[in-house]
Amino acid sequence: MMMNFNFQLLHILFYLSFFLTISLSQHSNNQFCEAGIEYGESSIPTSSNKLLIKGGTVVNAHHQHVADVYVENGIIVTVHPNIVVEDDVHVIDATGKFVMPGGIDPHTHLEMGAMDFESVDDFFSGQAAALAGGTTMHIDFIMPVDGNLTAGFEAYENKAKKSCMDYGFHVAITKWNEDVSTDMEILVKEKGINSFKFFMAYKGIIMVNDELLLQGFKKCKSLGALAMVHAENGDAVEAGQQKMIELGITGPEGHPLSRPPLLEGEATSRAIRLADFVNTPLYVVHVMSIDAMEEIAKARKSGQRVIGEPIVSGLALDDSWLWHPDFTTAAKYVMSPPIRSKGHDKALQAALATGVLQLVGTDHCAWNSTQKALGVDDFRRIINGVNGIEERMHLVWDTMVESGQISTTDYVQITSTECARIFNIYPRKGAILPGSDADIIILNPNSSFEITANSHHSRSDTNVYEGRKGKGKIEVTIAGGRVVWENDELKVVPGTGKYIPMAPFSYLFDGLDKKDEIYLNSLQAPVKRAKSTT
Repeated sequence: MMMNFNFQLLHILFYLSFFLTISLSQHSNNQFCEAGIEYGESSIPTSSNKLLIKGGTVVNAHHQHVADVYVENGIIVTVHPNIVVEDDVHVIDATGKFVMPGGIDPHTHLEMGAMDFESVDDFFSGQAAALAGGTTMHIDFIMPVDGNLTAGFEAYENKAKKSCMDYGFHVAITKWNEDVSTDMEILVKEKGINSFKFFMAYKGIIMVNDELLLQGFKKCKSLGALAMVHAENGDAVEAGQQKMIELGITGPEGHPLSRPPLLEGEATSRAIRLADFVNTPLYVVHVMSIDAMEEIAKARKSGQRVIGEPIVSGLALDDSWLWHPDFTTAAKYVMSPPIRSKGHDKALQAALATGVLQLVGTDHCAWNSTQKALGVDDFRRIINGVNGIEERMHLVWDTMVESGQISTTDYVQITSTECARIFNIYPRKGAILPGSDADIIILNPNSSFEITANSHHSRSDTNVYEGRKGKGKIEVTIAGGRVVWENDELKVVPGTGKYIPMAPFSYLFDGLDKKDEIYLNSLQAPVKRAKSTT
């Protein structure tokens, strides 16, 4: 369903203008320098909030045409050929290039804690990297504080104060009681949360059982919130890990061997069936295998509302790197579910191209090589996570569009529009239309890119796409009407990002009540029986 633009007026604004000055602490300066980020005002003159993008091919999810795009005060005002403007308007020539909605990454983990460490990218450096790569909004996962959802939300609100682009939140559910149920309701009705994630893996830490899944799915349905799952069989994974250790396999290769595709397929199938039992939509995060993809395909063919999210590492990589003789190299590829063997990548690409899978995320959770080295003698202690928030838009273009598998309009659909629709922020986000936020990228299909750890903007000292080259470069990123990436220069200001509340009951919930009614009418029960006289 389309959002009413009046809803924008209710959005919580986090314009915390703590611009960088020499009064920042030395510690902060070191961090920001390591991120390779330049502070400064947008290249649009400070006296003007007006911007015109001229002569480009404007691409939305279902249509493209040559037109100009006129922006005032962070909002798209007009999309039309040959717009005439006054002298105080900043003009960008996009002739021969594509003008598209900024990317929306549905799956990130910034400033996330694990094993007494914190991921190296926070809500400033991670977002700055995203902007350099053409992503203008992301949705991060809030982890509860000691199981408390409200405390988790407050903690992430504080983390996000340094944001330089717009963001939203999902919330993870790791236990179940009345407090959790109450907090879910508060978060949906008062805090702009419309999705909750359940981990079927990480036994003994955050894994949930089927009973909790059912309770959570029922609550999600009643609130109009989307249930999300990390689908791996956690019990079997634990057994697989123990088996590898007994076999003397302690290196990074033990990670994929201990959690093969069939365990992802089984959990995906189980989650799909439980969601069908409850009659609620389901979103499967980071689909990494043919096994999981086929379960999603089967469910969607039957009419069930299941969303499948592949991520860039699953589309662009294979697991051969996990057998690399250098530990640091191999360990940087450890994530869950694992990057799979050759063949899974091509199958996932085909599923994305044909609509079996619907949108692309990253699961960006960046760690440095020192943090990964915690598991040098035991793969079970290698912190899970890879980069991708900066690389996603380029790699999807090169892998899917340059190869001829999808069109430019499809590209907008899977990198931006469908995410906005699923999480109920379309057409505020995910479109170049009058009234939409001015989150825009300009992509030159004839230019090339190269990915290296030396040139990326993440604080990680490694990159799983090291040395990757391709066609199609994002030359300009505009976030909220501000030019933040141009001429290979990144100019961002902490505190300029906004929290984007997301309303419940997206289009995925349309008509579910009718399906419930059909089910109740089909029961032919209870049967009236005469009471026994004996």
